Amino acid sequence: MDPATIIGIIIAFGSLVAMVMLEGAHLQSILLPAPIILVLGGSIAAALASGTLKDARAAVKMLPQAFVAKAAQPGAAIVDVVRAAEVVQNDGGLLALEAESQKTDDPFQRSALQSLADGADADQLRTLLEERIETKAREDAVAYGFVNGIGGYAPTIGIIGTVVSLTHVLENLSDPSKLGPMIAAAFIATLWGIMSANFIWLPLGAKLKRLSDLEIERLTVLLEGYMSIQAGTRARVIDERLRTMVPEGAVPLEEAA
Repeated sequence: MDPATIIGIIIAFGSLVAMVMLEGAHLQSILLPAPIILVLGGSIAAALASGTLKDARAAVKMLPQAFVAKAAQPGAAIVDVVRAAEVVQNDGGLLALEAESQKTDDPFQRSALQSLADGADADQLRTLLEERIETKAREDAVAYGFVNGIGGYAPTIGIIGTVVSLTHVLENLSDPSKLGPMIAAAFIATLWGIMSANFIWLPLGAKLKRLSDLEIERLTVLLEGYMSIQAGTRARVIDERLRTMVPEGAVPLEEAA
């Protein structure tokens, strides 16, 4: 679990609370139910209307990953590939990978290892693995795109709330004593629109995209590694080549070849 998202959101809202307190205002002045309901409900509804129910379900399914998922480690994939290459070298060829495929819980690795053991040629193997990676990328893009969509709609929904509230203000110009509090309350919708977009939705969308990018990088490393195994490249050479695909120091030291 990477706590960066939780820490960031807490600090962002904490900064807002600190500003409110330092300004001498009351926190209750920004915790008005009506604008909060409009902004949150309206933003989610607008994003839902812009896509399909399947898109929304994909986003809901992926959203918890922003808080609890462990970021993929592309460098760690090198260790798995090199281990598989050593099995091929030491245990009599590609058929030995069939047993290795049963030792992993990763569907991508299991499929690749089984395909190698079954004798898939280079073109078949590359096509299979590239299509799996592309499908994963498309699925993730739908999910984090939905979350980013909520963040895109939120500020505008907040402005709509402010306009509605200001209309109510204009209906009560006969009572000047209420104008100040009513105008202040009217701008709370805009505050929540901008705040929810920049404190919640856009950071969550960016985090989900980052997690997806790291996973795609990991799968790409596996792809190139397994293609090298299929071509008969030795484990040491595979290790050296794959290390050029990840940042320096990204391979776990205790497991590096």
